[in-house]
Amino acid sequence: MLDKNQITDVFFDLDHTLWDFEKNSALTFEKIFNQLNIHLKLDDFLAVYEGINHKYWKLYRENKISQTELRHKRLIKTFQAIDYTFDPDNIDLISNQYILNLSTFSNLFEGTLSLLQGLQQKYQLHVITNGFEIVQHHKIKNSGLSPYFKNVFTAEKVGYKKPHPVIFEYALRQSNTAAVKSLMIGDSLEADILGALNIGMQAIHFNSHHEPHHSHCPVVQNLDEIKALI
Repeated sequence: MLDKNQITDVFFDLDHTLWDFEKNSALTFEKIFNQLNIHLKLDDFLAVYEGINHKYWKLYRENKISQTELRHKRLIKTFQAIDYTFDPDNIDLISNQYILNLSTFSNLFEGTLSLLQGLQQKYQLHVITNGFEIVQHHKIKNSGLSPYFKNVFTAEKVGYKKPHPVIFEYALRQSNTAAVKSLMIGDSLEADILGALNIGMQAIHFNSHHEPHHSHCPVVQNLDEIKALI
């Protein structure tokens, strides 16, 4: 159960929580494949890419691969899995074009703006994200989210990725608040929820990936459900 009477600050994850990563990513690939004359079925590519991308993000989060390896290997492994013949020299170009174009799309999960508008009346709102510094700030600006957040903390700038306690503790200090007065809302049980709970924050799991049921904290299937909780 949440103790909402203690909460003064709410921290959000960005991708897969507010910003619809899968939809915007699909639009980005569609655009750059057309620009670069890459002829393959987008749906076939995405069906494989999404799982591979999650796998490599986990490795990146655990500091087992570099940012460059993440950006390149998720493409290489997907092309290999769907038997698409590609020029290895083009991987860097595709990767760069993907990063440059991704934040130009601005689809949000249904209920994002109404949720933030309501919460902003009661709490200080912030973002803690493992995404890349420049890209995440562009996403927030281009999707109209900037007015809602007092602070945006990226793992790239802080030097530690969720679920490491340092990034949460840094965010709390910079926001002039304490763990017992703070709530984390995110889609990743490991990175967002357990990371926050382990330092004494409260949490709500927006289970957009349909992870197995758990009892660590309240779990919601859509953002509108959060309004009834806090």
